[in-house]
Amino acid sequence: IKSTTKAQQGLYEYDAVARLRDGQLGEERVHDIRNYIRKGKLWEAFTSPKLPVLLIDEIDKADIEFPNDLLQELDRMAFHVYETDETVTAKERPIVVITSNNEKELPDAFLRRCFFHYIKFPDRNTMASIVDVHFPGIQKTLVSRAMDIFYEVRDVPGLKKKPSTSELIDWLKLLLNEDMPLEVLQNRDVGKAIPPLHGALLKNEQDVMLFEKLAFMARRQGS
Repeated sequence: IKSTTKAQQGLYEYDAVARLRDGQLGEERVHDIRNYIRKGKLWEAFTSPKLPVLLIDEIDKADIEFPNDLLQELDRMAFHVYETDETVTAKERPIVVITSNNEKELPDAFLRRCFFHYIKFPDRNTMASIVDVHFPGIQKTLVSRAMDIFYEVRDVPGLKKKPSTSELIDWLKLLLNEDMPLEVLQNRDVGKAIPPLHGALLKNEQDVMLFEKLAFMARRQGS
């Protein structure tokens, strides 16, 4: 899902511009309007011969009206195609999985129709498995120390944007590309020194300033 995504795109899209162009060129296909209708994922799910699973990923990134616009179709399990005057009805009620990063409030009417499951942030063992998928054969001591720093950063009070799994993956990639010595990560307290290549972990200017302030205060206390 993108910020410009509309619910209609999930149903179908009618390419009127292409039909107009073909009409001007005298194309034979212009006489059948179905040639200019592009089926969306919801249409494909409704007409699937097997029980489909429909994923709507990061719905909170979509247009503000996107969830409400889908309510009728998901309730009725059908929608009307005005260009061809046909109704598409689901052969099997699809299993609809919707994810959200909770970056934007979703409409109450939409939420009432949902069953909620909250996914906790990965613990160290789960995170180690995720890292292993992205970096098979990576040095375990490097991963262990990098994750120590990563979770310490996440636990710092006052952080506006805690680094996520993708930030850890990006940071490890940079550490490997820079051939960062393990000694640089050893015995490093995030409360006393900002992590190396911190731009991959800290994506908010205030968070960077917070760590710089912590490091400055630690140096003053140590002097």
